[in-house]
Amino acid sequence: MINVVLFEPEIPQNTGNIMRTCVATNATLHLIKPLGFSIDDKHLIRSGVNYIDKLKWFVYENYDDFLSKNKSGKFYFLTRYGHKPPNKFDFSKDENIYLVFGKESTGIPKNILKPHINNCIRLPMSNNVRSLNLSNTVAIMVYEVLRQQNYPNLYFDEPHKTKTEIEDFED
Repeated sequence: MINVVLFEPEIPQNTGNIMRTCVATNATLHLIKPLGFSIDDKHLIRSGVNYIDKLKWFVYENYDDFLSKNKSGKFYFLTRYGHKPPNKFDFSKDENIYLVFGKESTGIPKNILKPHINNCIRLPMSNNVRSLNLSNTVAIMVYEVLRQQNYPNLYFDEPHKTKTEIEDFED
């Protein structure tokens, strides 16, 4: 199981996009307060589109509350302080993975990262930008984990098109 953890997310559109990614990949979303928006924010709803009702998600009062309710699993932290790219980690054997992402403006606090420095990941990028968009980073990481696990329980064919529509396209 993949768990996407957003530590104090600030931008509702990012969280809405991440909600959609979680639904598409059967991942569970964990939101750690304070949030930079309300759960009923119109931007959040618009970005999540019609999928929020299919989302498995939880909201926590703070990081300690999150930890007290999620004790088993392997935790990975996406941060500028990471020294290894995602392909240096073997996600294929982990059954309960937590991918932790920090808030858009400041990331994950160092006191949270320090005990987990060996599980800190950085996506390689040029020196022209400081970071990638949060929702893009989440999608990249979730799909890297799924790639290593051979995309369990996901469709390789379009499930929302009829057989006739697919055959018409292939002709």
